[in-house]
Amino acid sequence: MSKRLLPAAGRVIRAAGIDDAPFPRKPGAKVTVLAAFCANTRFDSLVTTRVRAFGWGATAAIAEAVRESRFWPQLHVLLLDGVAVGGLNVIDLATLSEAVDRPCIAVMRKAPDLAAMERAIRQYSRPEARLALLRRAGPVIERDGWVFQVQGASSELAVEALSRLTDTGNVPEPLRLAHRIGSGWVLGESGRRA
Repeated sequence: MSKRLLPAAGRVIRAAGIDDAPFPRKPGAKVTVLAAFCANTRFDSLVTTRVRAFGWGATAAIAEAVRESRFWPQLHVLLLDGVAVGGLNVIDLATLSEAVDRPCIAVMRKAPDLAAMERAIRQYSRPEARLALLRRAGPVIERDGWVFQVQGASSELAVEALSRLTDTGNVPEPLRLAHRIGSGWVLGESGRRA
């Protein structure tokens, strides 16, 4: 992977925020995954793809959607709302970072309860493979008010990107937009929490 650094302070940083839209909580249900592309905190474009709830293939679907976007050549970083979409369709964060040739940061509101996650994963197919993908995402880092996992960049670079892409609160704007648009799309209106 090329060593792609963020643009200097004062220059535009381009990011895509990846989140899933609300979906039926049953295995195999179709789930819309959104990628909200932003220049700094300004919305530029939206790309969508589909995955199966509690299934497999999220990594490839997201990589393809991002790489086929006309915004991919200018993209600096990919932000994800955790390391799974559609319930437990776990994203291989390292493979995704390699596939899009950009740093990938999985952002969380708080440190995950790993024991609870493991219990949930064991209810679905190929639990050991899902757990291996979670471990492959790297350590959960808590730093400067952020909780995240990162592949393709240092934790310092991740904190810089998250800070530059956040207007208020602790949700970077590309992720907030992906969440809000997905909720509005499926439910008819978006909620207050992003």
